[in-house]
Amino acid sequence: MNLIKTATALIISTAFAGVAIAGPGIDVGDKAPAFTLNDSAGNAVSLADFKGKTVVLEWTNPDCPFVKRHYQEGSMKNLSTAYDESMGVVWLTINSTNYMDAAANAAFVKKEGITWEVLVDQDGTVGHAYGAATTPHMFIIDAEGTVVYHGAIDDDPRGNMDSGARTNYVANALNEIAVGKSVSTPETKPYGCSVKYAK
Repeated sequence: MNLIKTATALIISTAFAGVAIAGPGIDVGDKAPAFTLNDSAGNAVSLADFKGKTVVLEWTNPDCPFVKRHYQEGSMKNLSTAYDESMGVVWLTINSTNYMDAAANAAFVKKEGITWEVLVDQDGTVGHAYGAATTPHMFIIDAEGTVVYHGAIDDDPRGNMDSGARTNYVANALNEIAVGKSVSTPETKPYGCSVKYAK
């Protein structure tokens, strides 16, 4: 864990510097751009498949130290389990890394024991449409298809805080959505490695 934290600290400034390579993206209140991507098994998955549900989009790169830390800590697995389809929530992970194909995603799924869809966006089309800038970069789409949150998963970029001391923006937003409230913090600055888009 100390090695992960050290690596995270060393690249954090570079990660933020790389944000500009993302496309123009979307704002909170916009309709979420439609997409269809293949999962790691080659099955087509469309955002439209989940009409009427809350959808969480998580941008990932298995090589990124920030992503590795969150998966080691169980951040994504715990959230996707706590907020699942029984609560009307669907979790989709998207990998826009230019050098990672379906086989790389399949290896990631197997290694991490992921039970939700991990989608291949190797040419970066969907990432640019959303303006995904970092890994991780989180988006929440409500049942009406509107983006109601985008930004960081929590307020601990360096991973120095105990998990219970962090503000988890995604969990807070999902809790508010579940009781019919507006998301009180709809946008935060994402942190992580810059998305490695195809040039």
